[in-house]
Amino acid sequence: MKIVLLTPAHPLRGGIAASSERLAREFQAMGHEVVLYSFSLQYPSFLFPGKSQYTDDPPPKGLRIEARLNSVNPLNWFSVARALARERPERVVVRFWLPFMAPCLGSVVRLARFFIKSPFRATALIDNIIPHEKRLGDRLLARYFVRSCDDFVVMSHSVGEEVRAFLPEGADPPQVRFSPHPVYDIYGNAIPKAEARRRLELPQEAPLVLFFGLIRPYKGLDLLLEALPEAPDTHALIAGECYGDWQPYQTLIEQHRLQGRVHLHTRFIPTNEVNLYFSAADLVVQPYRSATQSGISQIAYHFDKPMLVTNVGGLPETVRHKVSGYVVAPEPKAIAAAIRDFFEHNRAQQLVQGVQAEKARFSWKTLAETILQ
Repeated sequence: MKIVLLTPAHPLRGGIAASSERLAREFQAMGHEVVLYSFSLQYPSFLFPGKSQYTDDPPPKGLRIEARLNSVNPLNWFSVARALARERPERVVVRFWLPFMAPCLGSVVRLARFFIKSPFRATALIDNIIPHEKRLGDRLLARYFVRSCDDFVVMSHSVGEEVRAFLPEGADPPQVRFSPHPVYDIYGNAIPKAEARRRLELPQEAPLVLFFGLIRPYKGLDLLLEALPEAPDTHALIAGECYGDWQPYQTLIEQHRLQGRVHLHTRFIPTNEVNLYFSAADLVVQPYRSATQSGISQIAYHFDKPMLVTNVGGLPETVRHKVSGYVVAPEPKAIAAAIRDFFEHNRAQQLVQGVQAEKARFSWKTLAETILQ
């Protein structure tokens, strides 16, 4: 089968690009021919909140990546649809994570159906259908995209319910299939904790929790900082670029006198350094206010790290309470209580064993097969 993925990919950076490339490799391992149509322009620079949209990592070997899509140019959508028609794919897999992309992706799929002489099936792999930080027009755009596709794969049940809400009334609903986000196995191997802490200039013996990934309001870093005063002696490693105003977090650090216990690496963490941060940590904390699923959990699974997540969105579907980590309310007291329980009762070995047993549920083969059903 020939498969075309419409998705961010190298040299664009981030979890969606990385996971789409990993999914493409899984399709190849199953014997399919795969092409990735990525973006020549993903976000206009004035709309992008970070420092760069691009990675310095070398291009992935063995993948055909075409930087064709322009998210804001309708003339480009015609040319991409024609190119897609020339590929003659049997399946088009469209990665969707933000309504801003709906006009581009939905139009390319619609136009390709017009230009192509042999039919193809369009399956949307949906990370989010409505973003955590909502904007006017999101629902209208999401509906336009949803109605361009034949069926859908979601990685949390809550997203599945949202997708169903956009289907036309009275129509036979297309399939909405669930497959959990697979384990990220692209970040190398763990290294000894002592070595990781030495290289990151972290205290060797301190209890250490990790907050990893882009810093945005819905991810609740402020909840973790509010919890730390009630978790004495615990240090926090904050690793990731801040999208927005850093000052509120700095104010909390100073207000609670956390300067000696909070270690800031507030930049985008490249692929070849991810293993340092997870190897250095004892517990990975995701104190999110809202969520669908999280790739951070799947990196933690890869490195056999217990997790603390909040009971929002699809996070409880990924982490089992007191088996692979903790599931708590998105409140500082609940987060602090779980951190204290982990360190004061030496839960690490027990929860690491739970992580190792649980991660068999999250395979790339399962996701690939679910998409191609």
